Amino acid sequence: MSQPDSFNLKQIAVPAFGPSLLYGISNGAILPVIALTAREQGASVAAAGLIAALIGIGSLLSNIPSALFTERFGEKRAMAGAAVLSVIGLLLVIGVPNLWVLALAMLMQGCAQSVFQLARQSYMIEVVPLAYRARALSTLGGTTRIGTFIGPFAGAALIHFLGLDGAYWIAICAMLGAGLIAIKAPDIEPSGRAGKGAPRARMGEVARDHRGVYATLGVGVMLISALRASRQVVIPLWADHLGLDATTTSLVYGLVAAVDMSVFYPAGKVMDQRGRLWVALPCTLLMGLSLMAIPLTGGVTSFILVSVLLGFGNGIGSGIVMTLGADAAPPGARTQFLGIWRFMADLGASGGPVALSVLTALVSLGGASFGVGTLGLVAAGVFWRWLPRRAHA
Repeated sequence: MSQPDSFNLKQIAVPAFGPSLLYGISNGAILPVIALTAREQGASVAAAGLIAALIGIGSLLSNIPSALFTERFGEKRAMAGAAVLSVIGLLLVIGVPNLWVLALAMLMQGCAQSVFQLARQSYMIEVVPLAYRARALSTLGGTTRIGTFIGPFAGAALIHFLGLDGAYWIAICAMLGAGLIAIKAPDIEPSGRAGKGAPRARMGEVARDHRGVYATLGVGVMLISALRASRQVVIPLWADHLGLDATTTSLVYGLVAAVDMSVFYPAGKVMDQRGRLWVALPCTLLMGLSLMAIPLTGGVTSFILVSVLLGFGNGIGSGIVMTLGADAAPPGARTQFLGIWRFMADLGASGGPVALSVLTALVSLGGASFGVGTLGLVAAGVFWRWLPRRAHA
């Protein structure tokens, strides 16, 4: 691993961040058209929504198997394998227009996403010194978001000529590029895994030995993930509640995404130089208080201001889940630990919108947004209690 005094993130820019940017483009290209593809193939609105949700379900179910796969084959092969799996699924969507095939392909995208992201994180932990870890992982998260922002525009350009299949062709090209860069990346010394001949750590043992971390900081990352997933549902629904048209809602969403993408590197630098708490606390408080304030907005201006604040809170937390997981991961069982860690984060991401839906049915959308927002205050309390006050030495 490089020494901190001689290390520069530019040294690893292409092998580290190139695949994440391309993965983001792939994901961003297909997300807006999955439900439309399902509808085109005869699915009801509810079924189309379920098929679109299968990516998240596939990722959730694959986190622990992904850890075992990455542990066995290494980061490079795991990323290349994930790219191949994703491309096969996307080709099936184009070549076999059938709802069951589309559902299977979305599950495959979720599995690929889980393997890819875990291997990406593991690779970064290996090649980046501790003093630069938060900046590197924040940039990793930031480049994925930039790709996700670019993806729909790239997809739209090709959809104009090829129909909905155009978005899938953009995704295929992006994933092939990501896999190619990953496989050509320089080999690394796997310091975070057991050496040859050494017994591999078992998932159950890792979960038991580190249950204290999972029960404290792990709960914190579950709550952050729940807040993040909920904000993506609340913003368009509250815009509709205010009577905003689709164009205005899209512009608000784009503005929030732009703010979200603009602050990842400074936030990572603060985490490295001042400590993780300096970002974890404002991230959770801003997201939580913003969600609690959404029901108080009665017009376009106040709604935009609160939404931008919500985007800023999420943006400064770019990479926080990966960074905290990297800090807590034991050297001899890193991938196993991170597999469970990612499972908890995905559980929060899945549970947040479900909690929002239940609260909306029981109370109202405003009450649900306020209720989910209180999770941010709980998360802030968790991090205040269990995160160190200072940066790592």
